[in-house]
Amino acid sequence: MDETADRVLGGCRIAILGITVVIQLGLSLPRVAGAESRAAFTALGVVLVIASWWVLRGRPVPWPTGVIGTVVALTASAVASWAVPPGELFGEQHWVFGLVGWHLLVLLLDRPVAAVAALGAQLVLDVVRLVTAAPADRAEISGVVIGGLSVITFQLATLALVRVVYRRAGEAAAASAERDRLLHRRALAEQREADQRSRFAGQLGTTLPLLAGLADRTLDPRDEAVRRRCALAATQLRRLFAENDDVPDPLVHEVSACVDLAERRGLTVALAVSGEPAPVPTEVRRELTGPLMAALVAARSQARVSVLRAGDEIRVAAITDGEPEPPVNGSGSVDVEWHTLGERSWMEAKWRSRPN
Repeated sequence: MDETADRVLGGCRIAILGITVVIQLGLSLPRVAGAESRAAFTALGVVLVIASWWVLRGRPVPWPTGVIGTVVALTASAVASWAVPPGELFGEQHWVFGLVGWHLLVLLLDRPVAAVAALGAQLVLDVVRLVTAAPADRAEISGVVIGGLSVITFQLATLALVRVVYRRAGEAAAASAERDRLLHRRALAEQREADQRSRFAGQLGTTLPLLAGLADRTLDPRDEAVRRRCALAATQLRRLFAENDDVPDPLVHEVSACVDLAERRGLTVALAVSGEPAPVPTEVRRELTGPLMAALVAARSQARVSVLRAGDEIRVAAITDGEPEPPVNGSGSVDVEWHTLGERSWMEAKWRSRPN
């Protein structure tokens, strides 16, 4: 949002700089006469050259430079105004009238309060010059005042318009960014839903043959291998349901789902969790919990499960009184180790968020 609005404001700065250069060189230069007027004209030109160093690069004039440039511009305006003969005041020879206000906008466009104050100071200088000039009739005074107010009002309107455009550009950029975020979230939600459907379809594709075998009695539910297949399918489905839950610690939530189903089968399971929650990609969580499910399904009566999170390493381990056949190995970024200790089986799945 800020970048877009800044680009718009940078274009406005360049436009006002161009207007000021055209007015000074095209309208004011032919009317400059006298040493004091030439000195004032040169000073105003130097102010423009210095300010253009930042303006043409799309950057605001720094505050110290803007203050010094404002003082120089107002001083040059006063010098040029007092160099004009009283009879020519605000006439053809008064080339500085109205010009300095554009210099002030170039210097202070990014600081509207300071810009308004500087334009007010310029108007005060013109009024003081008018008061100190030779007496004039009311019609002439009225014309001068109206002309001065018209110029200052137009410059103030330009300042206000630039600020409105800047604000609207920021609001439009914010609205566009919000729309992009909503579209991105929608795309992610659709992708997540499609992925979820695919996973459910894949899981059902492995579960349906098992259910069909039990239904047509080609599989015997009293067979230990069949019972393991049923337990594994049930654990996989339970973990898949847990994967879709909105919880602060998805990994522990999915591990707890596997443990809960094992306890319902009559196992005594001890779960230990250490370390602070850390973000783990969904695919990695599946690879971490896959061997755990196999270990719990193979357990006969008890198991100890642990989740260890230390730095950039996450481990899911299980010690059971049974040996999975065949053991589930790791794939991709998850390393899995299996060991048999007498009648016990030890499994550990390890993942590093920053691979060595």
